[in-house]
Amino acid sequence: MRVVCLKHVPFEGPGVFEPLLRARGHELDCRVVPVEGLPPDSGDFLLIMGGPMSVNDSDLWIREEIEFVKLAIQRGQPVLGICLGSQLMARALGARVHQGPAFELGMSPVQITGEGRHDHVFQCMPESFDVFQWHGEIFDLPQGAVPLASSEVCLQAFRSGKKAYGLLFHLEVDQAGIEALCRECPCDLDRKHTTAAAVITRAVPHLPTLHSWADHLLTRLLAVPH
Repeated sequence: MRVVCLKHVPFEGPGVFEPLLRARGHELDCRVVPVEGLPPDSGDFLLIMGGPMSVNDSDLWIREEIEFVKLAIQRGQPVLGICLGSQLMARALGARVHQGPAFELGMSPVQITGEGRHDHVFQCMPESFDVFQWHGEIFDLPQGAVPLASSEVCLQAFRSGKKAYGLLFHLEVDQAGIEALCRECPCDLDRKHTTAAAVITRAVPHLPTLHSWADHLLTRLLAVPH
């Protein structure tokens, strides 16, 4: 299987998804879209990562990527969007992406919805669990999509069709990824009145659990029948 991974900045990559996919024998084709442009096709599985920009920015590449994502979802192939990736998916499906009521940064709890407890991918997740967050914008539920998880702040995950999943939170992030976010986005730390050391210290003990859920998510998503 060829996995196309759309990155938006060098420091927000696939994290633990990369070794998990390669261990399954899948080929990974990563592109930093604002620099390298979009690939010629979306492969067999489209993975869309995060980034500090907004889907509401006027850059041409953002409009082109939204259309690219829309076509991948319409084809019915597996699609997984993380943070900005989930917002691009929501916009591709016609939903509004806008500033949330609070900036979510670091570890925080999310809850599985009633619909999520019956979802093929999410049904084995705990009813409430801590995830890593780093976002200010949120999405409305796209028309026809299924809400899968939420926090006290907003909707956190949805499914469109059988195989397109958007997650506002991060299961894939590793310690190096968290350190990079703290280094590259210091204004966000100031906004939350916290420090890199505090964010890293709080998150690191949770990473093995997050990564086991990332593995579970890939296993279940890639097993969804046509």
